[in-house]
Amino acid sequence: MVREKVTISTRTLQWKCVESRADSKRLYYGRFILSPLMKGQADTIGIAMRRALLGEIEGTCITRAKSEKIAHEFSTIPGIQESVHEILMNLKEIVLRSNLYGIHDASICVKGPGYVTSQDIILPRSVEIIDNTQHIASLTEPLNLAIELQIERNRGYRVKPPNNFQDGGYPIDAVFMPVRNANHSVHSYGNGNEKQEILFLEIWTNGSLTPKEALHEASRNLIDLFIPFLHAEEEDLHLEKNQHKVTLPLFTVHDRLAKLRKNQKQIVLKYIFIDQSELTPKIYNCLKRSNIHTLSDLLNTSQEDLMKIEHFRIEDIKHILGILETENHFAIDLPKNSF
Repeated sequence: MVREKVTISTRTLQWKCVESRADSKRLYYGRFILSPLMKGQADTIGIAMRRALLGEIEGTCITRAKSEKIAHEFSTIPGIQESVHEILMNLKEIVLRSNLYGIHDASICVKGPGYVTSQDIILPRSVEIIDNTQHIASLTEPLNLAIELQIERNRGYRVKPPNNFQDGGYPIDAVFMPVRNANHSVHSYGNGNEKQEILFLEIWTNGSLTPKEALHEASRNLIDLFIPFLHAEEEDLHLEKNQHKVTLPLFTVHDRLAKLRKNQKQIVLKYIFIDQSELTPKIYNCLKRSNIHTLSDLLNTSQEDLMKIEHFRIEDIKHILGILETENHFAIDLPKNSF
């Protein structure tokens, strides 16, 4: 357990982690403070942050299981101690960490007798099991157990549709939320009109994210939701000024991207991550959801593929080009040792 003394600043708004602990591999706890706030601001931020923590952060979990041995969800398999329903519930509890998007395949192939745990799952790359000891089934006889699994990344909670048995596959209730619980409380101090507030945030996660990582992700997602309102007037003025202007042809953007790719070998771009660039939160999130994490990934992505990204526009590509063509851009945080 890590504890720090709470110190209150009366000058600038600051946040701090005052307690952090790992109760188990699948339960992390963190407590944070934000201060000083004016009266009423703590509740405004606390309520919004709690909703963002519980509803806006993405997670990865098993959403479907398939086996030829399964007759129906409430059947039993000779030689296996648990019922099919119990096995599906155990699969639901497995905690995964991944940045992959879309649906991916995994599998279990075990020969009994013995115990089947999450360690026996064969996963795609970039998918990590948080707790390898999670129990799945107990095989009491020398039989082969083969289960095909589907893994998906999303947000929130998705209840399996009723009677959705297809080709021996069963859907599993999907709990994508990495944050298991979040609370906020407010402490007031001062007198009269000079009263100020401290916001306390408590976060419990399933281990796929630390509470600090969850707080960072929820804050970024919450900011992204307000960006359209922030730039509403700017976009209206921009449209009025440029309604008679011709948009830059796509082929010029393509040529500029190609020129940048030619110079890629001269720089170790795989060590420069997109979060080190001055990208807008919207562009950053669009690229991140498309598994584009470094400048090398970005330059190896064609203009056509970029335009296929949801909510991505030609103006976003122009913004990226403006950053990439800046001479000083490639000087950030490169490794000291050359390879």
